[in-house]
Amino acid sequence: MTTATRTQADQGTTTRGADEAMREDVVRVLSADGELVSDAPELDDALVVDLYRAMARARACDLRAAALRDEGRIGAYDGSAGEEATTIGSTLALRDDDWIFPTHREPTVALARGGSVEAFFHHLFGNALDGVKGRQMPGGFAARSLRIASASAPVGTQLTHAVGLAWAARIRKDDVVALAHFGERATSSGPFHNAMNFAGVFKTPAVMLCRNSNWPQVSETETITDTFAEKGIAYGVPGVRCDGNDPLAVLRVVRHAVARAARGEGTTLVEALAHPLDGPEGARLDPLVRLRNYLGLRGHWSDAAQAELDESLQQEIDQAVAAASAAPTPPRTTMFDDVFVTLPGHLRDQRDA
Repeated sequence: MTTATRTQADQGTTTRGADEAMREDVVRVLSADGELVSDAPELDDALVVDLYRAMARARACDLRAAALRDEGRIGAYDGSAGEEATTIGSTLALRDDDWIFPTHREPTVALARGGSVEAFFHHLFGNALDGVKGRQMPGGFAARSLRIASASAPVGTQLTHAVGLAWAARIRKDDVVALAHFGERATSSGPFHNAMNFAGVFKTPAVMLCRNSNWPQVSETETITDTFAEKGIAYGVPGVRCDGNDPLAVLRVVRHAVARAARGEGTTLVEALAHPLDGPEGARLDPLVRLRNYLGLRGHWSDAAQAELDESLQQEIDQAVAAASAAPTPPRTTMFDDVFVTLPGHLRDQRDA
């Protein structure tokens, strides 16, 4: 694995630029202009169009959610606009029975798993039609039917849950893989090390996807390693790095990791180098622009197709926001639901009172 020399360790940064860090030790399929730089994943163009549409829907919903937050109409929202390559690309790499353990920043994975835009906004408003009954922070979308586990604000807690489910699946001989999303700073948390050690010892069928959106300026107080992928070595978990703004690269890497896990070969730690939209490289490496350019170069996308998609998404989101705004708040009694299989007597008395 190629590593970088820290020449500014006293300042807590490295001097690696984006182009240097994205060389041979990082899987990449598309250039910034949408040209192929390596073989594409085993997908036909129709499926890549579907991937692009799913990413565009996620971006549009993310941006509207951020606007609702800024208007004070929903309580909070972080979202992942600009990170659709990691959120949507990784989701579409899964099989139907696989599970996702997201953070509160990846609620749009629900859209890629078949969840409706209206259900997405019901959740953000926390109304009576919200699947989690208004008891989660906006962004903590969860749905058993979509195999999306409940997110939590504390950093890294979903990682032990993911390997726990994966271990249970292995014991039961169920063909199920768990995908966990997390940011780079979660690798400094206790649950990360517990999860990685457990995953290595028991060869759990899991994929640990680290979205590194802060590189190369990683604080020395967080880690002294040059990459986050190499953190798996001590636990016997192989690591791979990919261009986190390249949806086809993420798709390829996560697909291979899922297949490896399904074969019984254990967990893979994936480090996706993802530039946020507001960063210095964000606009140049925008995953939507890259994939749209790729499709355009192959004659499978056009300005007319983009205009049609934009209009349909606008209408779909407008209708969803209107419906979510008009829905009532959850009944008070729902605060007693979904905690105990059988409600204890003292809580039943409180509910009835």
